[in-house]
Amino acid sequence: MNLFDLTLRVKGFDIAFAKAELARIQSIPEHLYPDYIERQKQAIVTYHKMYSPFYKQFTARQENPSWEALPVLTKADLQQPLQNRLSTEYTRKNVYINKTSGSSGHPFIFAKDKEAHARSWASFQDRYEWFDLDINTSKQARFYGIPLDFVGYRKERLKDWLGNRYRFPIFDLSEPQLEKIRQKFERTSFEYLNGYTSSIVLFAKYLKRHQLILKELCPTLKVCIVTSEMLFESDKKLMETHFGIPVINEYGASELGLIAFQNTENQFQVDSELLYVEIVDEHNKQVPHGESGRVVITSLYNKAHPFIRYDIGDVGTLSRKSTPKKPILEKLIGRTNDIARLPSGKVVPGLTFYYVTKSVIEEDGNVSEFVIEQTALDSFKVIYTAQRALTASEEEKIKKATYAYLEEGLTVLFEKVEKMDRSKRGKLKQFVSKL
Repeated sequence: MNLFDLTLRVKGFDIAFAKAELARIQSIPEHLYPDYIERQKQAIVTYHKMYSPFYKQFTARQENPSWEALPVLTKADLQQPLQNRLSTEYTRKNVYINKTSGSSGHPFIFAKDKEAHARSWASFQDRYEWFDLDINTSKQARFYGIPLDFVGYRKERLKDWLGNRYRFPIFDLSEPQLEKIRQKFERTSFEYLNGYTSSIVLFAKYLKRHQLILKELCPTLKVCIVTSEMLFESDKKLMETHFGIPVINEYGASELGLIAFQNTENQFQVDSELLYVEIVDEHNKQVPHGESGRVVITSLYNKAHPFIRYDIGDVGTLSRKSTPKKPILEKLIGRTNDIARLPSGKVVPGLTFYYVTKSVIEEDGNVSEFVIEQTALDSFKVIYTAQRALTASEEEKIKKATYAYLEEGLTVLFEKVEKMDRSKRGKLKQFVSKL
């Protein structure tokens, strides 16, 4: 039974139409593909200039009608109430709404119209089929965070059940917990692993310490898909050795969907059906293939909210072998998160702090940027920029979330600054360990 597809349809996401549309786009011949891209680029810009007061004002100073004259949209530009950014044909009641992880230090709420969201899921399913995986029927071992409040926790567990996946919460990856994960693999017919790179690497290191091969413990496994963080070649080799299966790299963003996915030829293939990906220099001009620059992405179908020439906060390079229909991401820089080690021996990934800080990252956009520094085994500092300082109540809320997701007895300090100390790439790391 295609329970996941059924769930999408019940929620108003027409997955059947989305799959048919994806197939139609994929059938466009290579020599006609540049025309398809240009038509969709112009169509989405025309739509948002007509129906999005936010985007109309954002582009008001554009004198040159050329594509590269369009201003680049940053995450900071979107840190304002969602209602200000919605297109006039949409309301909060007829769109998909979610929050970005804030892993770049710029959290915000976004919207996708239901057709665009269905297209994103169609793209995911298409890529997974490259490796003989069916989101509806293939059992997933999921290495992700999970909300700890009662409603949020139950909601995610229900979604996991509907998605035919079992979630291993990654807030505690100490030796005893890794042992429990190993035992679960021995009892369950998982077909693939999916989740945060750093968490899955920690599991691979556990297997190495115990001289185990996961495929021998769970013979049904086919592949491992890692996402959200950098995949280093040494880690990939470690995982492939001790999992006994191929490791596939996935690059996505909640606000855009799947950006790139490793294909069967070991190429990091960019989604050219639903997205238009540019690599630009400091003047927002496209650089030649083979040169590095900022990754700027246009969502070709999201009418509810403009993501046009949107700077996602990463640096990358498109291969010289790229074509309009098959762009290849040759290099991706950034998105790596450190690991926090706690007095009790617990080990947690830096992305855990997304779940900690989201409790006070509200739609009013007060907090613009934040990073968390670990200064000692039991001490953390939240450094942030904001229109106003966090209240004592908000600070207490973060402290309680820290104790819930990490452990009791930790010291949490707060520091409001006027400007963040940024890396040479101009990107913030959400978590930095000073140990």
